[in-house]
Amino acid sequence: MLITVLKSKIHMATVTDTLPNYDGSIAIDKQLIEASGLIPGEKVHVLNFDNSHRFETYVIEGEPGEISLRGPAAKLGQKGEKVVIIAYALATPEEAKALKAKIVKVNGRNEVK
Repeated sequence: MLITVLKSKIHMATVTDTLPNYDGSIAIDKQLIEASGLIPGEKVHVLNFDNSHRFETYVIEGEPGEISLRGPAAKLGQKGEKVVIIAYALATPEEAKALKAKIVKVNGRNEVK
């Protein structure tokens, strides 16, 4: 049996831009991608702290400091709002006990604290 467990989390990032006329995704600063263990193309859940929207999309590499909601996701947040970005992994219960999630806390400029 496999269970779904937390793998990666970027906590309280600030949305820097919304681009509704884009095919879809969330652009994330490369340093945050690496620090959190995410990879471009990976499915993530995005939780908007300010409006309670929760949605799925995929990661693309962004510019330094960037957290940009794109495509339909752009309608679920606004510049300046806080989001939590989460990715999960499938693991056996034994693997899950040993798994250490990478949790990245950021400041208001989306820099690792």
